[in-house]
Amino acid sequence: MDFSVDYDVAVVGAGVAGAAAAIQSARCGKKTVLIEKTILAGGLATSGLVYIYLPLCDGNGHQATCGISEELLRNSILYGPGKIPPNWKQEKNAPERKRLMCRFSPASFMLSLEELLKKENVEIWYDTLVCAAEVSDRKVKALIVENESGRGRIRAKSIVDASGTAVVFRRAGIPCLTEDNYLTMWALQYQDDAKNTDLGDRISVCTVTTSTLDQETRLVASPELLGRLYGKHTEQEYHDLITYRGLTGKSVSRFVEDSHRILLEIYKTRYEKGEYDRNGLYPLKLPVIPQFRKIYCVDGEYVLNTGENAKYFEDSIGLLADWRKAGSEYVWEVPFRTLYSREKIGGLLAAGRCTAAQGDAWEVTRVIPSAAMTGQVAGLAASMSIDEGKEVWELDVHAVQERLRSLGFPIHRADIGIA
Repeated sequence: MDFSVDYDVAVVGAGVAGAAAAIQSARCGKKTVLIEKTILAGGLATSGLVYIYLPLCDGNGHQATCGISEELLRNSILYGPGKIPPNWKQEKNAPERKRLMCRFSPASFMLSLEELLKKENVEIWYDTLVCAAEVSDRKVKALIVENESGRGRIRAKSIVDASGTAVVFRRAGIPCLTEDNYLTMWALQYQDDAKNTDLGDRISVCTVTTSTLDQETRLVASPELLGRLYGKHTEQEYHDLITYRGLTGKSVSRFVEDSHRILLEIYKTRYEKGEYDRNGLYPLKLPVIPQFRKIYCVDGEYVLNTGENAKYFEDSIGLLADWRKAGSEYVWEVPFRTLYSREKIGGLLAAGRCTAAQGDAWEVTRVIPSAAMTGQVAGLAASMSIDEGKEVWELDVHAVQERLRSLGFPIHRADIGIA
């Protein structure tokens, strides 16, 4: 080891979940480090160019998610374009764009998020990769990391895995769950006839997905595009080519290469058809992280699953509105038990996409509002476990809920007036 340092709380991943966890931990008075393998804050929302802060309300005027999630929604448009629909409380069965949401400039959000982290005295370690986790006495006690200073040990009393890939859980040998991923690409582009877009005239977003969100076995990419990418195949063969089951170093590289090829083939096709030339349509910014929807999440004490929207959980720690569907029946309660492993390995919590969910529930828990909400809860629970000298599952969940209520959280659906 080239270095060894100590913190109260170590948060892995500076995406929205990790940022929220670190902010809350620091506000609880804990010496907090935020570890990020890139040099940018915000994760998929910023360096991944998925620049939509999805709705915090149900489309019928009921705000489901509050706290740091709402704080970051407003923070995302401090230094750039974007607006929150002013009449969202009066809407009925509103579509996404009329709900409590906004679109933002990725670079602007990166800067405002980092500013907020520094204001809260969070120590950020950019360009730092988590290589291993040290476990003893059934507790994760340290992270082995590597950066330009060499390889070293970060010891912490509590660790939050907000990596999006459950890297700490996996490096610690703790069971995780996974699901299929499908090829996708978001990129910022110059388009000479684009008007009144979210990012101003002539800047638009090229978005390509190869399968639907609600029925992921159904291809939506055109046969023409898939043919240009892979040659002539059957529909099943195309589906196999764009499906990623589990992740390896090699499959991540293939995903990135193929997503770049998608973009190239789109531009080549439009040039060949005479719709644009290279001066009228071209890429401005590519994502610097792979745009996977679901990677790994902890096999939690409880795994939230399809069909559990509108279900009551005694240990709920917050609410999430389904960004795809308006209506009170699509407001989810999130159990505290989804934030830690059923193996009960101490010193470690999950946040964001790493929390325990499968099927349709993972579509709800993998996005920005959930990331910020579960990140804040993880930061609070990590601090409480230190203060009380208990593992997270030993905490009185009612005490956790009361702390969250003091931070403005609705806990159960009844708290916002829906049955």
